[in-house]
Amino acid sequence: MNLLHRLNMNKMKKVKYLIMDVDGTLTDGKIYMSGHGEAYKAFNIKDGYGIHDIAIPAGIIPVIITGRSSDIVLQRGSELGIKDIYQGVIDKIEKMQSVAPDLSKVAYIGDDINDLSCMLLIKEAGGLVGCPKNAARQVIEVSDYIADHNGGEGAVRDFIEWLLDESQ
Repeated sequence: MNLLHRLNMNKMKKVKYLIMDVDGTLTDGKIYMSGHGEAYKAFNIKDGYGIHDIAIPAGIIPVIITGRSSDIVLQRGSELGIKDIYQGVIDKIEKMQSVAPDLSKVAYIGDDINDLSCMLLIKEAGGLVGCPKNAARQVIEVSDYIADHNGGEGAVRDFIEWLLDESQ
């Protein structure tokens, strides 16, 4: 086993929080709107299973931090056992640091430029960052893990499995 692999294994064992973006990460980034102005989002069941049945039992606390606000996110988060859901967040760094002051224990998955500042801070602290396959180029460039799937198509599940596979 090489040194880099051993270092990653040590990092994985320290992951306490999984912080996730929503639009483009847990969803495909599309917002469907009815003629009456109702918004709809689609979530992937594989991501849900990964959060509810893999991450939480492994002792990882799932957290949602998103810039948009939606009752749909609250409902889906509740179904999955996510207790820490922060919506309408303008300053993701401030919220992230209030939830998880030790960023070395954070794994973060995001897809776009507004996630970069959090991702860079986490990497600097020794935490781990990942992204969906179809994330923005700049996000892909800083990610420790790039999912096999696009956002909303199982990317979060990919990241969770990678985190736990690496911790064995």
